[in-house]
Amino acid sequence: MERRVVITGAAAITPIGHRKDEIIDSLVNGKSGVATLREDDLLSGYIHSKVFGTVDYAIEYDFERKYRKTMGPVSFYACQVAKEAIETAGLDASILSSGRVGVAFGSTHGSPTVQREIYKNFFSNSQSQFLSIGAVDYLKSMVHTTAVNITKMFGITGRVISSSTACATSSQAIGFGYESIKFGMQDAMICGGADEYDTTAVAVFDNLLACSTDFNATPHLTPRPFDARRDGLVVGEGAGAIILEEYELAKRRGADILAEVIGFSCNNNGGDLILPNLNGVAQVIRLGLQNARISPDQVDFVSAHATATKMGDIVEAQAIHSVYGDLPYVTGLKGYMGHTMASCGVIEAIITLHMMEHGIIAPTLNLEEVDERCSMIRHATKLYESTIRVAAVQNFAFGGVNTSIIIKKFE
Repeated sequence: MERRVVITGAAAITPIGHRKDEIIDSLVNGKSGVATLREDDLLSGYIHSKVFGTVDYAIEYDFERKYRKTMGPVSFYACQVAKEAIETAGLDASILSSGRVGVAFGSTHGSPTVQREIYKNFFSNSQSQFLSIGAVDYLKSMVHTTAVNITKMFGITGRVISSSTACATSSQAIGFGYESIKFGMQDAMICGGADEYDTTAVAVFDNLLACSTDFNATPHLTPRPFDARRDGLVVGEGAGAIILEEYELAKRRGADILAEVIGFSCNNNGGDLILPNLNGVAQVIRLGLQNARISPDQVDFVSAHATATKMGDIVEAQAIHSVYGDLPYVTGLKGYMGHTMASCGVIEAIITLHMMEHGIIAPTLNLEEVDERCSMIRHATKLYESTIRVAAVQNFAFGGVNTSIIIKKFE
């Protein structure tokens, strides 16, 4: 028997704020979290793009040393949002250690700053530098470091799923967590993703000519999803975690239910590993609606992936129109904070939850003149007071991986 899956906790660390009120304030007042790229002794002068979606505020971590010693920066982010989400949901230690609670959490590369130090020391000619590689450095930098550090800190003994599919990482984490609960394998899942600040990520996309470069002197004006002047993505950092829970368990506990996940889909374009594919994107949108057992006209809001690349936004707009027409409002939330990589799906889902709760739809920041090739959908060009009953959160990744999550207001 299929079971209902609800959201009982959520927390995010984003370039536009940490607490819910900070994030809402940024959305309402059009505040950007994009800033100038920090200087880097390894890469300075080689990167054309000089902008980054930066978490520029202090975070107070109260983790014990026995947990901190295996954590790189990305795991600090992950464990902090997991801690806050668990507290919001009210999950106690007996539930977390029951074997019926799991973790679905990932990052793009583990901790790249730790990896860089390992490689620098390994390839040095100095034995003393080689010996300075720490015994736990691998644990800090391995791809599944976020997931297992969460299990360690909170004594979680259920299943571990650690997706690492670039921009679709945390969306897959939510989807796989949803399926684990829906089909009875687990009763609750901590789902999300994180990525830390590192200039190597900028260098990769810069070499692919995919990064924004025209607004280096005015970082707050980029990225520009769907805009005629968009010139590429802005790499960012952040983390997000949501608690998914089987409805009957949440009800018995008296948990505050934030929303319900009613559908998930994931597919692959089966072709080019970089270029977006109209058929693949349109198919994943349709599959998500089929899984949710709803029709396109029931969706009020679409959180678009919208990275502000030249072709990506056009293909996504065409795909949205092919399924929804011009009915739902569409917002590209990356306009506020850049592309937070592995965490983008969960952060955008959490921001969608905030808008659902507050009865607003935020506009796409920096969308001043809609590209005529993207004009066939209903862009949110200003702040709207509107009830979101059903929302779709879309994310697409290199490798041709596409996802769609359908979230419903809980009533």
